[in-house]
Amino acid sequence: QVQLVESGGGLVQAGGSLRLSCAASGRTFSVNGMGWFRQAPGKEREFVATINWGGRTTYYTDSVLGRFTISRDNAKNTVDLQMNSLKPEDTAVYYCAARRGAESRAYIEYDYWGQGTQVTVSS
Repeated sequence: QVQLVESGGGLVQAGGSLRLSCAASGRTFSVNGMGWFRQAPGKEREFVATINWGGRTTYYTDSVLGRFTISRDNAKNTVDLQMNSLKPEDTAVYYCAARRGAESRAYIEYDYWGQGTQVTVSS
């Protein structure tokens, strides 16, 4: 099993920045792809960003391209999401996810999930 714990959420004004961090523990040697997803009230969970084991391959949903950056440190078993130029529509619970396979945009393909961290962007 792999445990994931997110941190760094909070309340920020539009245009501001936040950095989310996800710490993995347990059988981390089995982890390959990692990702961030989010879920706003009344909406389905949606893909935000994903990264491969080496950190050189990343994908983003169009709405965050150029504003968010995903990165990982395998020595520390962490994956971060730097969020800049935040908008009210970015408000959601953000989830960290990990999988044994390669990076993926599909939440159904992930094996492990964190509990989530709330991000609220005020206008």
